[in-house]
Amino acid sequence: MPFPSMARFRQRFEVNSIGNVAGAVREQLAAAGLKEAIAPGARIAVTGGSRGIDEIDLITRTVIDCIRECGGKPFVLPAMGSHGGATAEGQKEVLSSYGISQESMGVPVEATMEVVEVDTLDDGTPVFVNRLALEADGIVLVNRVKPHTSFRGPHESGLMKILTIGLGCHRGATLAHSQGAQGLTRMVPGIARAMMKKTRVVMGVAIIENAYEKTARIACMPGVEIEQREPELLAEARQAMPRLMVQGIDLLIVDEMGKDISGTGMDTNVIGRMMLPGVKEPEKPGVSRIVVLDLSERTHGNANGVGLADIVTRRLFERIDFKATYANAFTSTFLNRAYIPVVMETDREAVAAVLDLLRMENPAEARVARITNTLKLERIQISEALVREFGGHPDLEQESDLETMAFSDAGTLL
Repeated sequence: MPFPSMARFRQRFEVNSIGNVAGAVREQLAAAGLKEAIAPGARIAVTGGSRGIDEIDLITRTVIDCIRECGGKPFVLPAMGSHGGATAEGQKEVLSSYGISQESMGVPVEATMEVVEVDTLDDGTPVFVNRLALEADGIVLVNRVKPHTSFRGPHESGLMKILTIGLGCHRGATLAHSQGAQGLTRMVPGIARAMMKKTRVVMGVAIIENAYEKTARIACMPGVEIEQREPELLAEARQAMPRLMVQGIDLLIVDEMGKDISGTGMDTNVIGRMMLPGVKEPEKPGVSRIVVLDLSERTHGNANGVGLADIVTRRLFERIDFKATYANAFTSTFLNRAYIPVVMETDREAVAAVLDLLRMENPAEARVARITNTLKLERIQISEALVREFGGHPDLEQESDLETMAFSDAGTLL
């Protein structure tokens, strides 16, 4: 079978990043009134999420240092819902892989999956809060704000969500997802609002990243301002997101997926697939078939979102931790996103299978794009057919000549 020729391109996005991230955190916390919000000797929980965020270890350590300088006694509290296999030790391991541990932070990392019911929503949904968060004298929420991969609303991924889902632990996260993707639009702010009445959220630290995964902005605010301010930050984050500048793709090859990259392994906003009942599919970039070659190291075997692919390789399949993956899928209720796609033995067989499915007279003319993952989109590979159409795009810069797609003797895509 003739494989398409591919050329490497650089996608140019707006560059706006912070040079001194720690300094920005300190400045923002001071401006938001951290000193006045922390009583001497107060035990303050600083949340740690399960996403791969630029310099999250530095940001978290700076927040901790600032709390201590204000006289507080901070500790790190994993806030991941059901991630990390829905266990306290599993969540501590995830944080450790991001450089957040007792040794690196200089404070304890305390974890529990125990929750306490603190309220009930109007529809009867109980509100659960992590026991350690409830017992703390204060909570500082730290999270990246960005568009969610399953629903649309004024509050998507961010501070309200890490409160609702993260500090709701496995039980609370399960209830928040009980009404499906569309229900999250209402459940995230509703549950977060109820939790704030029963806990002491003293501060929110919102992180916005640019298209190159670098910190573009740090915004700190008192807990009472989070609900009002987060929608503006979300709009800013949406504008800054990376994207594929080519459209009408027959085959998208994704080198790796994982929870550290996106909650769904691959960002649905990038690949243009939601695959949820009642949720409209994105119009762009228009991808017909997706092949995923491997899981990332930092996902620790969690393959949630693998069902978004059409074909995966044997090596990806053999790295799946089904317990962690299914815990995540059952919490979200989106079981189809954990379905196992067609498994092919090698990269070569996976790519060839899709090219055969296209039923093209000349598979070398297929519109193929290849990316490392849905976070790293600065450099992509595109096939000759896409080069002809998009090669002159003002934000695309060609970095190599067209070369026929090549594989190792073992069938690994080079």
